Amino acid sequence: MTTSAGAANPVLVEVWRGPAVESAHRGAWVLCDGSGAVLAGAGDRDTPIFPRSSIKALQALPLLESGAAERFGFDDADVALAIASHSGEPCHTERAAAILERLELGVDDLQCGAHPPSDPATEAALRARGERPSALHNNCSGKHAGFLALARHMSAPTADYLDPESPGQNAVRRAVGEMAGLDPAAIGFGIDGCSAPNWRLPLKSLATAFARLATPDGLPPGRAACCRRLTGAAARHPVLIAGSHKRICTDIARETGGRLFPKIGAEGVYVIGVRGADRGLALKIDDGGKRGMQAALLALLKELGLASAPELARLSAHGEERLLNHAGREVGRVEVHLA
Repeated sequence: MTTSAGAANPVLVEVWRGPAVESAHRGAWVLCDGSGAVLAGAGDRDTPIFPRSSIKALQALPLLESGAAERFGFDDADVALAIASHSGEPCHTERAAAILERLELGVDDLQCGAHPPSDPATEAALRARGERPSALHNNCSGKHAGFLALARHMSAPTADYLDPESPGQNAVRRAVGEMAGLDPAAIGFGIDGCSAPNWRLPLKSLATAFARLATPDGLPPGRAACCRRLTGAAARHPVLIAGSHKRICTDIARETGGRLFPKIGAEGVYVIGVRGADRGLALKIDDGGKRGMQAALLALLKELGLASAPELARLSAHGEERLLNHAGREVGRVEVHLA
């Protein structure tokens, strides 16, 4: 990715093997408050990016604001699933199926497509039973169940629930734009891996939206209440927002007691809202790599004082400071450069 001035984003992460750099990961990051003020950052914060799954909480706002969640009996666990990029474990798939049943719909109504669960134990059990994964195992099935509930509530055709011009997706577009401080009509989009519209946002707008989401005091009372319910649901159900096996979102929410509201997106995107502190952090690694993203994210949590030393120690498994080979020998290191 290039900046608006045409210069490359800075190298945020270097991987050294012995005396030389083996790979480098360019990217950008920005810390904003709810007014949109940039408090710190590096790289291009103004060119729109595809936030991918990092905006699921913003996409879920109309589900709550419209009354659809209340009408169809969404408890906090259901709300957590609606903003999840989950691992396809039984706790995820069974809950998604239960939501569909309340809507008088079924798995065939999900238009997200099927893929194998990312949880190793669940994938192995599915294979051992000779079963194929369904759309329930898609990491976005909870979000899609929420979209279907919104369509049902708005008396819109469920077959068209992903149409960018459908009532539900128009409501999503308005919510995303308003939270990000952008004109909703001017937001472009692409089609996500789950077939939903993915609204393009500058990194600073994404960070601003998460600052407002996590500290919604300046929002209208109804929206503020919905934001608090979303972030509270994630805090109370960290396994439902991601999974029980090596999932960084679950571990950040759990290890910080829900103080940090985290959300990963594909292609090297990560966003965090700091509940009650009026701060939002957004990160994008240009090459889309997980190694660079997680190393930079953990360094940012430390540098910006967003996580304590004990919390960072418990999250350290998601970062790599020493490069070890298969024999356990240290052969290099990972360096992060935030400025």
